[in-house]
Amino acid sequence: MVERSRTERLVRRLQELQMNTPDVEATAIVSVDGLTIASSLPAGVEEDRVSAMSAAMLSLGERIAGELGRGMLDEVYVKGENGYVVLRAVGEEAVLTVLARQQTKLGLLFLDMRRASEDLAAILGA
Repeated sequence: MVERSRTERLVRRLQELQMNTPDVEATAIVSVDGLTIASSLPAGVEEDRVSAMSAAMLSLGERIAGELGRGMLDEVYVKGENGYVVLRAVGEEAVLTVLARQQTKLGLLFLDMRRASEDLAAILGA
């Protein structure tokens, strides 16, 4: 059996997150520099834009958490009228970005994202 490439394994794990959490519409794993590592985004969603904004949001969230004495950053999320954008660190060099519908159960989403980020970090060797 041929071993799948790292990118294929990352994409497969992102797709599993989407399949197991029905309100998740899109997922991506992005480097802290804002480059896409792997994604499962629907048509019409600009991968480069998602990547750049994710990296910027994570960086700002880490700075805010640190400077305001909140400790290490767990998640950053933005709620809009059409749903959520949720970010979670994957090791020290990447971030998991999830776009979720408005009706998503945040507790379940955070749990599923934590599990996925651990799996993704293992694949990345982080």
